[in-house]
Amino acid sequence: MSNANVTGSVEVQNVVASTEVTLELDLDRLSLDMSGTDYDPENFPGLVYRTENPKAACLVFRSGKIVCTGADSVEDVNTAIETLFDDLDDLGIPVPDDPNTTVQNIVSSADLGAALNLNALAIGLGLEDVEYEPEQFPGLVYRLDDPNVVVLMFGSGKIVITGAEAVVDAESALETVDGDVRELGLLG
Repeated sequence: MSNANVTGSVEVQNVVASTEVTLELDLDRLSLDMSGTDYDPENFPGLVYRTENPKAACLVFRSGKIVCTGADSVEDVNTAIETLFDDLDDLGIPVPDDPNTTVQNIVSSADLGAALNLNALAIGLGLEDVEYEPEQFPGLVYRLDDPNVVVLMFGSGKIVITGAEAVVDAESALETVDGDVRELGLLG
């Protein structure tokens, strides 16, 4: 039995997605021809292309693989990739009309609204799904199978959900965690 008020309070912090162009890219040349880029192959093998609206970074690799990170929504990821592809197209680099973009990870946060006793939760949730070593990390790591995500739970009641491929997975995870904690009698 879950608290319907908690669902929907998931706040997306970061979306990571990937796509590609189907040719090898000259990153040295791109770094000279495109503004808003950083390319330092001594420190990182990819060219970093930043967008301001939306705020995101596309990591462009010589192989043509592209990873977009830092966006607040899937829509923002798609907009950032479109912006990059428009710039590549302006330079005469063939880009797909309808890029195949795959969401790799959505990181989101939520607040259960009450302090949590992590020691009691570690025991109650079952040691097979939980990692809790407070001297190593202040949060409890709770691995869910459905949806397949990892939830970091903190004594403050705040949680971080990582590994979701859609916002609905993060919302479902929040509902599951809220229900599990309430069922154990560990949340008001």
